[in-house]
Amino acid sequence: MITAYQQRLRDRLLAAPEVPAPEPWRPVFQPMPYAPVGGLLGIGFATHPDTGHDLVMVVSHDGHGLFDAVTGEKIARDRDPDPETDTPDTAADLTCPGLGPIAGTRVHIAGLFGGGLHTGTDGWQVDVQTPEWPNERVLLSNGHGQFHNSPHGEGWWHIFHSSYSTFRAAGFSPSGETLAVATSSDLTVWTRHNP
Repeated sequence: MITAYQQRLRDRLLAAPEVPAPEPWRPVFQPMPYAPVGGLLGIGFATHPDTGHDLVMVVSHDGHGLFDAVTGEKIARDRDPDPETDTPDTAADLTCPGLGPIAGTRVHIAGLFGGGLHTGTDGWQVDVQTPEWPNERVLLSNGHGQFHNSPHGEGWWHIFHSSYSTFRAAGFSPSGETLAVATSSDLTVWTRHNP
């Protein structure tokens, strides 16, 4: 049984429509707002050693991929990683070996096997709420705006609704320039990096 206050919060979340992320955030993938990744298990962040761009590493049943989080370009792919050593569940720290320009490093992966991504960065915060289980809603807020005390679209935004696939992870890159949401079928990325 939930309290009247909890019911009001639940109703508020259910009534908030999914909207685009506010400025300065912009979607990375175009024209579709996501990159399809079948069997996605988890994601992690790294930095491109040459450009300084954030990179998003994706681990799936079909291998590993690496996306530039500013341009959306897939810059590396490993279709046949070693299942004995190259999935996050085989390492105590939930890491996988990097590929492409980050080969020789290990990347922390958040998703099906656990782990987590940054939930806050210089005034921005991401929250995952489930007012209607099992469908997660990803909320982005800035300043002191929170879903329990500010109007939707004024301090907080419902930017992603996981109603068609299983939620895996959501969070910011360590630089704070990238926000990513992963489900079992796709990757959605926003950036505030100026190209």
